[in-house]
Amino acid sequence: MGAVVLLAMLVMAFVGCRALLDLSGAAHVKGVWMASTTLPCTYTPSEGFTQQTLTWSIERDLSTSTIFRRDDSGDHILLSRFRNRVSVPKSSPGDASLHITDLEIPDSGHYTCQVIWRSENYSLITKEVTTTVQVTKVAVTKPAIVAGELGLAVPAGAKASLTCVAQGSPPISYHWFRVAQGGSGQLLGTEAELVWNSLQPSDAGMYYCEVQNRVNTRMVQRSDTVELTVRDLPVTTEARRPATDLPEAAVTSENAVGYPETDETTQSSQRTHLYLVILIAALGGAVVFLVIFAIACAKKPKNESIYEVAFHSTADVIRLDTDVEVPVKCRKEKINSETEESYENVTMTCNNYESVTGNSCESTRLSKNAESETLVNAMESEYEVQNFQ
Repeated sequence: MGAVVLLAMLVMAFVGCRALLDLSGAAHVKGVWMASTTLPCTYTPSEGFTQQTLTWSIERDLSTSTIFRRDDSGDHILLSRFRNRVSVPKSSPGDASLHITDLEIPDSGHYTCQVIWRSENYSLITKEVTTTVQVTKVAVTKPAIVAGELGLAVPAGAKASLTCVAQGSPPISYHWFRVAQGGSGQLLGTEAELVWNSLQPSDAGMYYCEVQNRVNTRMVQRSDTVELTVRDLPVTTEARRPATDLPEAAVTSENAVGYPETDETTQSSQRTHLYLVILIAALGGAVVFLVIFAIACAKKPKNESIYEVAFHSTADVIRLDTDVEVPVKCRKEKINSETEESYENVTMTCNNYESVTGNSCESTRLSKNAESETLVNAMESEYEVQNFQ
């Protein structure tokens, strides 16, 4: 009896494991030409069973070809026309779905997903699921317009966008129009998205888009018309100012006396000008100081050395101070004054002598004058020699 119960438990566990490892897929998948599609193939992982191999194959025109294989050595794409077009998730345990991009008409066929597991006692379990894929060219559907984050009522100066969304076989061409006067459409762009970086009041109006693809080039699908409005910016309390006859100065946070508000660039320029004015004033003061100092140094001393000149019978000149240089003009004036005084003395003497003796003193006067002129010429020559040296 106990053996029967144990056998029953083993059978139920085996059946339960097989149920957990069943593959799930889709019987039919419709693919759109030049679009992408995913063929589902999933299972529930079970403890004690490890996926050993995964294989995707296609059956078309009574022939079967392996597209994709995953084993211990990695992933391998074995059919060249599917290279760079198929992929299988790696980071999702239990997900063996096949993703195909850029569908072509020859991609239609029967796709089989096969998974082999290995148990702890090295026994193998194989499961597979088949999906029929039909790739067709689909004409583009009627597009819909999707507004941006701010909707269809956008404040002036903000960024806005309108997107034209359509379904069908690519490539799909897009054309954006704005309703002009008379109901005619003004072409604005040929992209799926119409963007305004800074919306202006003149951009408000009625818009629509048209789409078409290569399935039926004569069929053009047009979207419904939407109205885009531009809202004025809200007026803040600071912007509201009483209207007066005199211009009102802006008040900054640092100075509440009513000086015009300046930006950082203007303040920097003013500081630079102030530094230049201070520098120029300092240089000007230094120049004035140097000029005054030079004039003061160039002035002659008030107390000049005194030269005393005496005339003798030998016509020699005695200079009392030989270390100080006296200008010729000064010495000449001194000599002339001394000469005139000597001449007056001689004249008086001669007059007295004439009154007594009756003789003429004219020769004596001429002799004194000659001596004076000789002495002046000698002094001037001496000054010129000193200057030359």
